[in-house]
Amino acid sequence: MKQSHSGTYFIITKRSTGFFAVMPSRLGSLARDCSLPYYEDALPAHDIFHAKRVRDLSLRLANRYPEDVDRDILAAAAWLHDIGRPLERVGDVDDHDEWAANEATTLLERENVAPGQIAAIVHCLRTHSIRASSPDPETNEAMLLFDADKLDATGAVGLIRLACIVGERSGRNGARFAVIDDASTRSEDRAEIPDIDLLHEWARERLDALYTPQGRHIGEARWEFMGHFFAQFSHETDVVVDNSEQLR
Repeated sequence: MKQSHSGTYFIITKRSTGFFAVMPSRLGSLARDCSLPYYEDALPAHDIFHAKRVRDLSLRLANRYPEDVDRDILAAAAWLHDIGRPLERVGDVDDHDEWAANEATTLLERENVAPGQIAAIVHCLRTHSIRASSPDPETNEAMLLFDADKLDATGAVGLIRLACIVGERSGRNGARFAVIDDASTRSEDRAEIPDIDLLHEWARERLDALYTPQGRHIGEARWEFMGHFFAQFSHETDVVVDNSEQLR
């Protein structure tokens, strides 16, 4: 038995290499405990609950995936993938993916996790972003983490998360980032402001980027729900009023 810095006990086994490998059923718990302090300052779109949803969904995808998946690597990566988001949000780091990969390496080495396990987790962290600068995932675990993370920006939960992200960016920019309306109906000087269509575009972009058939299957069901939402939104905002009642 070994006590981690978080106070939780983990079963470990010693390999001939001299490194310790965390028993499979414990690696995810270790990563969760290591990640918790980093999410304390997180806003709702990238908090510990997002990490848990990504963990749960990635394991659900793994259960349907036809190839071998190391579920313990996948679970650990899910807990750790956004630990750099709070720092990126306030401008302390430029790339939360790379920062998380480096920080996770330090954390896991401190816990004597085997180098091969660390490398597999770090690859997942470096490749989970949809940004053009992010490398492509090359392992089953990395592809499943990517898909689960993107799926959390779709469906009912996704609509709330995307709206939260708009709010986060508005606060960071010190100006209105988007309006929850159809900006084209406003005066000409405000029509260029992004509007509700931004949520539509962000969700579709993420669905189009999915790697696995299992992820795409879930994604299309969630997209169908979002279609109903956007139709209802349009119905509620497309109200004809008398000229004297129009917003000025």
